[in-house]
Amino acid sequence: MIDLHTHSLFSDGELLPSELIRRAAVIGIKVLAITDHTDFSNYLFVIEHIKAVAEQFPDRKNGILVLPGVELTHVPPADIPRLIELCRMAGARVVVIHGETIVEPVEPGTNLAGIQGGADIIAHPGFISVKEAELAARKQVYLEISGRGGHSFTNGHVALTAKKTGAGLVFDSDTHADRDLMDADRALGVVRGAGLTEKDFKEMIRNAQTIAHREGL
Repeated sequence: MIDLHTHSLFSDGELLPSELIRRAAVIGIKVLAITDHTDFSNYLFVIEHIKAVAEQFPDRKNGILVLPGVELTHVPPADIPRLIELCRMAGARVVVIHGETIVEPVEPGTNLAGIQGGADIIAHPGFISVKEAELAARKQVYLEISGRGGHSFTNGHVALTAKKTGAGLVFDSDTHADRDLMDADRALGVVRGAGLTEKDFKEMIRNAQTIAHREGL
């Protein structure tokens, strides 16, 4: 099991990174990205502090590999490509975009800017368009099937659009508290609820592995 979208108390999560990592390892997560909410005001702080924790888990120490990441959140679309670049330069191994979920007033154009800027994942992309999903497929930017309540309301649309366009999918929990973490069985339930299959779920895990490997792991 791989989860590339989680939060610690460095943004709006409830757990210290160390506790988040421990709880994830216990339920069988082998690769965990901590992707706290960031914009231009705090990206250096977040990346620096998550890197410090991640360095304590080299080579899957204690059964888990930890990746420092970010979730760019409510950043004006015109600024997203530049911030993606800055975050990668600062050491973010996974860059997630807080996509156009229907339960928040995310600015239109955020999904497209994240895809054009070469993010790794567009989280909870809401009613993403076919053209945007086609571009994501070409640029190998992955669309998220979300385990988080509210954001998961459009999972079915995301799944159908990805199937239509060939866009790759990943599953992430979007964990903010210990109760949000999902083992493989629970994650599969969410995936099946979006109209996908166990075969699709296995492909989503392979896609998450691809993101990890292209970041030098």
